[in-house]
Amino acid sequence: MDPRAKAYFNRFLSSPIASGRDESTRYDAYYFCADKESANHCADLVLQGEKRATASLLWSYEPDNEPLPEVGQLSVITDWDGEPRCIVEVTWVEVMPFNQVPPEFAFEEGEGDKSLAFWRRVHWDFFSMECEEMGRKPAEDMPVVLETFKILWKD
Repeated sequence: MDPRAKAYFNRFLSSPIASGRDESTRYDAYYFCADKESANHCADLVLQGEKRATASLLWSYEPDNEPLPEVGQLSVITDWDGEPRCIVEVTWVEVMPFNQVPPEFAFEEGEGDKSLAFWRRVHWDFFSMECEEMGRKPAEDMPVVLETFKILWKD
């Protein structure tokens, strides 16, 4: 993990809001998307309270047996360059087929015009690239990990 994210998380642990949490608290650090402009824009949307959800392809967790997000898990959200922006806490997680993602989730994800049509278009493109890298074929019923979160801390 980037030392900046680790230091940021340690500052969080010394804050009053971190009461009851310690170094054993499960957390990760990540940026959104696959390009600098989108990653930085999404981090800004989180800070503005517009982006309160994210989605990922279930298949992307499988190669490294990476655990799925869990309610209560913390994440350091960074910009593209790894600069920490805030810490979020996962509030809900569900796996469902791509073609069953509801419009309410697209709205919570907070990107574009917040419509399901926008969500499906940009996520189909992104997930299709991921599928190609994994040697898989994208499908309307491919499993997607949906999660919502809230900002827990920013300094």
